[in-house]
Order: sequence, then C-alpha cells, then structure tokens
Amino acid sequence: MITNRNVSIVNDADGNRIVLINDIRFKGKRRIDWDEVKKYLSEYVGDFYEISETAEIIYIGKDLTEEFTGSESRTALIGASAKAKANSATAIPELIQIASNPKWEQNKKEKHEKRAKYGWYRYDIRFAIPVYEEDVLTRYNVFTGQLLVNHAENGKKYLYDILGIKKETRSPQQ
Repeated sequence: MITNRNVSIVNDADGNRIVLINDIRFKGKRRIDWDEVKKYLSEYVGDFYEISETAEIIYIGKDLTEEFTGSESRTALIGASAKAKANSATAIPELIQIASNPKWEQNKKEKHEKRAKYGWYRYDIRFAIPVYEEDVLTRYNVFTGQLLVNHAENGKKYLYDILGIKKETRSPQQ
C-alpha cells in the first residue's frame, strides 16, 4: 500500500462525491514520465478496494500498470488531460471508493477471453487537481472519467484502466 498521499474525498456544491488530489506528483503538461507513473502504479498491485455505492471489491492486478501507461487511449491524451490521468494514479483507492453508475458490457475481443470472461464494467468518477499561480493555489480543475474494470474468469473484478478523462467546463453556480 502506498503511503504519503495527500488525497481526500469531498462533496461538491451539488452533493456529488469528488476526489481532491492535493499534491501534483507528475508535473508538466508536455512531458509526463510514464515510466515513473508505471513504477508508482506497481506499488498498488495485489491491493483491493471497495466501491462504497455497491460494496463491490475491485482488485489491482499487474495489467493495470501496462494498460494505464501504454494504452491507445493514454497515448492520445495531451496537455491537461494527460497530466490529470498521470496524477489520478495517486488516488486509485479513493477513485474506486467513489465510483458510481456502473455500466456492463459483454467482452467482444478474443484476446480478453480469460481477463474479461464475464464482461467489462465502466464506473463514473470525478476528481480535481490544484492549479497554482506563482506557488499560490488559485483553483482546482475538475475532471471526469471512467474506471474500466474487467470481470475475470476467476470471478474477481480488476481495475484495468481509467478512460475518457475530460476537464469539466461548466461554470460555477451563481
């Protein structure tokens, strides 16, 4: 289990849960060191966490490190979304805890026959990372995404990736 993380779960103005990632471990928008992210994620392998809403247990297997850092969806990310995905690695336990709105889909790829024998689940997540100007916290950028979880042949559910990371653009409530 990874220690020394500055992550918390709060409720936004609408009462929805959001994970605040208070320290930016992976800096820079242009050049994220994805090998460092992979190394960090490997410390989670073997752990498991519970989704509060459904009481489902989600395991962390070794596939997460490769998929999270090397998937097509990751290589397509640029700028703030890439930085957000990299830093979401520091909040895996809390992101699993707040995951909501599960959607199931059948496995369609032969290469995932064992890994996702009982299909895939997508859970909605929200998280925020701080924005600093001259070393002063000015605001948080809020992002949405989906946890991609496979339901394996052994009956366990494993976190496989975090997909669809997008910055929220709604304006604050008046």
